[in-house]
Amino acid sequence: MTVSGFTFNAFSENTYLLHDATGQCVVVDPGCYDKAEQQALRAFIEAQGLQVVLLLNTHCHIDHVFGNAFILDTYKVPFLIHEADLATLRAVPTYAPSYGFPHYSPAEPTGFLTPGTPVTFGDTELEVRFAPGHAPGHVVFYHAPTQVVIGGDVLFQGSIGRTDLPGGDYNTLLDSIRTQLLTLPDAVTVYSGHGPATTIGAERQSNPFLR
Repeated sequence: MTVSGFTFNAFSENTYLLHDATGQCVVVDPGCYDKAEQQALRAFIEAQGLQVVLLLNTHCHIDHVFGNAFILDTYKVPFLIHEADLATLRAVPTYAPSYGFPHYSPAEPTGFLTPGTPVTFGDTELEVRFAPGHAPGHVVFYHAPTQVVIGGDVLFQGSIGRTDLPGGDYNTLLDSIRTQLLTLPDAVTVYSGHGPATTIGAERQSNPFLR
């Protein structure tokens, strides 16, 4: 599995495309808000000859869902989140204008993720792990063969996700990190929702929040 990343919107959010040798592709947390960002994502998909087959959200805060409607309108694919984050998703239109994003287009999921039930595309299988604390329905996606986890806003290089937003809880987040991420091998690469990628081993060793 190959991970291609893009940084979009005023929050510098990381959007990921997951694709394999079959050419099938999953979009995770599309943060593309304006037409230029949307076109950049679409142009890459076309240039690589990828077939978008699924849209996933690790969680549904505003910066991770800007492009949901664009992906659904363009590619007509299933859209999955964890059901516990449905209220988080539905709240976005109520505050998007006050955040300076008056043109946000809402989108409803077509189904829900179940931790322990894998997500599949092409020749690839992703393990779904439930990791609340930053958001009530936060999940991460782990691909064991390539030792990659798409981690959303749970664990960052030298930091962790914020817990002062509605539905956040500091102790829950720490428990999620310890049980869902630190149980993975040290060599696993963590692709976070903001900032650079890191590894489980590096964060286990030096992240000040995990000591």
